[in-house]
Amino acid sequence: MNKISHIGIAVKDLESSRKFYEQDLNLEFEGTEIVESEQVKVAFYKIGESRFELLEPMSPESPIASFIEKRGEGIHHIALDVDDIKERLKHLRDNGIKLIHEEPKTGAHNSEIAFLHPKSTNGVLFELCQQKQEDS
Repeated sequence: MNKISHIGIAVKDLESSRKFYEQDLNLEFEGTEIVESEQVKVAFYKIGESRFELLEPMSPESPIASFIEKRGEGIHHIALDVDDIKERLKHLRDNGIKLIHEEPKTGAHNSEIAFLHPKSTNGVLFELCQQKQEDS
């Protein structure tokens, strides 16, 4: 694990949530992106070498919509930056960690992501995140 990539925060409405992060916390807004694989619209805020990602559900079937309905708005997950997501998933699986995603899928910024099941992580939803490698 390299660092905390981001902390995902479930919100009902990005536009009404932005004021707090931009004006009250004075964080740098980096933009928004739609992540089809998770059915969310995401707003990105830089904080040090990490980010806050505000996650607004795009449909009632979105995992974020389900989360908000059950638990309300708030911290959804902690994303950990990794170098080799496939190898990390294999290591975790081999050590008895339950995975939500057996294989990585596409996340924000075209990164590869996979979630670990909170039943194996003391109730914390962790996301592994491998940034797309730049062509050299």
